[in-house]
Amino acid sequence: MSQPVIGVIGGSGLYQMEELQNVEEVKLTTPFGEPSDLYVTGELNGVKMVFLPRHGRGHRLLPSEVNYRANIHGMKQLGVERIISVSAVGSMKEEIAPGHIVIPDQFFDQTKGKRESTFFGEGIVGHVQFADPICNDLAADLTAAAHAAGATVHEGGTYICIEGPNFSTRAESMIYRGWGVDIIGMTNIPEARLAREAEICYATVALATDYDCWHEGHDDVSVEAVIAIIQQNVAMAQNIIKQAVGRIVTGRSCPCGEALRYAVITHAEAIPAETAGKLSLMIGKYLK
Repeated sequence: MSQPVIGVIGGSGLYQMEELQNVEEVKLTTPFGEPSDLYVTGELNGVKMVFLPRHGRGHRLLPSEVNYRANIHGMKQLGVERIISVSAVGSMKEEIAPGHIVIPDQFFDQTKGKRESTFFGEGIVGHVQFADPICNDLAADLTAAAHAAGATVHEGGTYICIEGPNFSTRAESMIYRGWGVDIIGMTNIPEARLAREAEICYATVALATDYDCWHEGHDDVSVEAVIAIIQQNVAMAQNIIKQAVGRIVTGRSCPCGEALRYAVITHAEAIPAETAGKLSLMIGKYLK
């Protein structure tokens, strides 16, 4: 059985680890356009790793400008079976303090429809189960890794994804809190949806950087404060990744790897050849 290939989507600092060996940069093209940047591949403790800066190096892309489909397709091309999303978030709960780590298990999509959120269309219809959007096995590994790294960890919780790039108004922040969400961010949707369609396990290491703007006892969220916390947490995120690599086993027992088995409802003879070609990496095995 082949060794697992683990993907990491996050800031460029995550792959600047001394222990990462055989580092190479890989430029990919996809049927869905260009990914955010070059992929960085390497080996960490003998495990193949693939890193991608979500916003491009130098943070050039708005959350709505990220080509999520190309990013996930490129990961699939490189043999990635599990994706660790490292994401800065705002805290919507008093007990989740800046600097804490959250491993969410749910998402709430509050984006505005500006993002391509599926690989399907153009003559092929697929409906993928997404009730539980996080891979439970990968989330458990990340939770254990975060504890081992010495982080204060909150297991589970709902990540609300807003369009951005602006932060919430105070009214929006209070309404989101009333909905019972735990953290707020701008990037994990449609990333998680597309990972499921690509049959890739997906889980998030969320780095709480602020209290958004709902907390009267703290300053409103600012870019300066967010960057400061992120810089402090880069080493922690690297440590969590290193700890996680040693826990992720070869082979998968979760349902993520067969998410498309019964998802495509278009008859094979009705699927346009061009569309079938674009999706061959994901659905080819089911069309034979």
